Amino acid sequence: MTAGPADRDLPVAARAVCAVVLAAGEGTRLRPLTERLPKALCPVGNAPLLDRALDRLAGLGLVGPARVAVNACYLGQQVVDHVGGRARLSVEPGDPLGTAGGVANLREWIAGRGVLVGNADAYLADPARPPGPDIAALLDGWDGDSVRLLGQPAADPTAPGTFDGHVFTGFSLLPWRLVRELPVEFGDLVRAVWRPAEAAGALTVVPYAGTFLDTGTPADYLAANLHAAGGGNLVDPTATVTGRCRSAVIGAGAVVHGDVERVVVWPGATVGPGERLRDAVRAGTDLTVPGTPPSRRRGNI
Repeated sequence: MTAGPADRDLPVAARAVCAVVLAAGEGTRLRPLTERLPKALCPVGNAPLLDRALDRLAGLGLVGPARVAVNACYLGQQVVDHVGGRARLSVEPGDPLGTAGGVANLREWIAGRGVLVGNADAYLADPARPPGPDIAALLDGWDGDSVRLLGQPAADPTAPGTFDGHVFTGFSLLPWRLVRELPVEFGDLVRAVWRPAEAAGALTVVPYAGTFLDTGTPADYLAANLHAAGGGNLVDPTATVTGRCRSAVIGAGAVVHGDVERVVVWPGATVGPGERLRDAVRAGTDLTVPGTPPSRRRGNI
């Protein structure tokens, strides 16, 4: 593939790589929040998770529909409308194809390149490095043939689901030789690519030094938001707040007249003057999803 002007602006290791952000899933463990929004569009720190993933790729120089693709399925039109022209869109009809099938469905677009695959629902934050450079080690010195995973040491290195004693933290790097063999059918990268590569001695875990949360449960979703708030309040300038807020994330156009602590108030949501919310997520005027205090056993939070 001939390098064009945009390629010359990329880090050397990224010039032959494209990126796919997986955003097709529903996020069943986050119901009923995900009955209103697909998981990828749920806000963390007042930014949709999908935007955080796209910003991280942009920090690596990977931008635009020639370099970045996003798949969509559940409430897919919301994802399509949100992404617009920022990335190539791959809309999966019917049920989601899973992580492996979603990548396979983009085979013609990938067209011989290595693929940096990111889960839209992964919350990553490294105080020492901005988004993009914080995962650049995945690309540094890559041979174009092996599989790399971003990971953190597991509490139990022998637990099922670990890789070389690490838990997966949302991003992987796949060679074209394996991507081109993936069938366009439901499947997951764990069984289709990662475990076979591990068995063949062709998988490397690259440590991630920052905080990771997968946002899959209300507790972890709340924890990610509170981490993004840095221990204080994060209030959108367009929100109206007359009540008491402690460790809260208040979205655009939200109205808070009540008392909230360790609470996420979604954009446009309302907390009435007589309400007192703790460890919860408020959406709209009537939906409150309880969470638990952030776990201090996950990541560095």
